[in-house]
Amino acid sequence: MTIKDANVTINVKDMDKSVAFYQSIGFTLKNRWGNYYAQLAGPGITIGLHPVSQENMTTGSGSVSIGFTTDNIEETKSSLDQLSISTTNRSEEGGQFIHFSDPDGTSLYFIKPKW
Repeated sequence: MTIKDANVTINVKDMDKSVAFYQSIGFTLKNRWGNYYAQLAGPGITIGLHPVSQENMTTGSGSVSIGFTTDNIEETKSSLDQLSISTTNRSEEGGQFIHFSDPDGTSLYFIKPKW
């Protein structure tokens, strides 16, 4: 078996709102199949967005958290503030973190690592 590609799929309530959100934080729309599924790409990751349906009635990601690396934590914080995205900042041995959520409550974070 060979894995050719991979993505993380997030269940969402509003495709247009979610696509716009992920584009606002730096993702590029790869593909979109109407209101059925969308793929957005960032460095080293593809996120799939899938609308909630009768077969899949959950939103958010439960205990999953998706992280993105940044070189400039201050610039990243400023960009999220300009987008009116609520954040929580944290520093620890591994680096500086900015925690936030997408429109459906999926936990996301930026990290400026110390390594």
